[in-house]
Amino acid sequence: MKKYIAFLRGINVGGKNKLSMKELKQLMQRRGYKNVETYINSGNIIFSSQNTDNELLKSNLEDLIFEILNFSIIVMLMSAEEFIEAVRNAPDWWDADKDSKHNAIFVVPPITVDEVCNAVGEAKKEYEKVSSFGKVIFWSSPQKTFSRTRWSKVVGKSVYTSITIRNSNTINKLLDMLT
Repeated sequence: MKKYIAFLRGINVGGKNKLSMKELKQLMQRRGYKNVETYINSGNIIFSSQNTDNELLKSNLEDLIFEILNFSIIVMLMSAEEFIEAVRNAPDWWDADKDSKHNAIFVVPPITVDEVCNAVGEAKKEYEKVSSFGKVIFWSSPQKTFSRTRWSKVVGKSVYTSITIRNSNTINKLLDMLT
């Protein structure tokens, strides 16, 4: 059995795309996924599977969610090892300053980290810090200058539908759950 983490994009945001994590967990267990755990309502799922084909697992999860919601949701899937390695290789400044926002931006293949970074543009060094490891972009900005950053405006970019974002508190909790 291999352990995975899935990030569901765009669910339970502002009352839209409502998905019960309890219902999803039960359905996943009925479909043979093991050790299924969810964390908060933003679509964070840890599970184990004998299937080690990431593309097939991703597709199966997207199909399963479609059965519940009757519309498509993008799933960003990583092995637990890949997630742990990325978070442990976050830059020293990420999640260090409590007066700053710290996000992990997960890039959903086939788009690449470089393509996302190019679409957003070069970070404004006076307002934000950006680094990446694997499929994860680490971004931090002081809260008082957040609105001046390039990365705060990613919502309007063409690549927005190919990423999903989690704050550092969520990332740290998920890391604790996996280790």
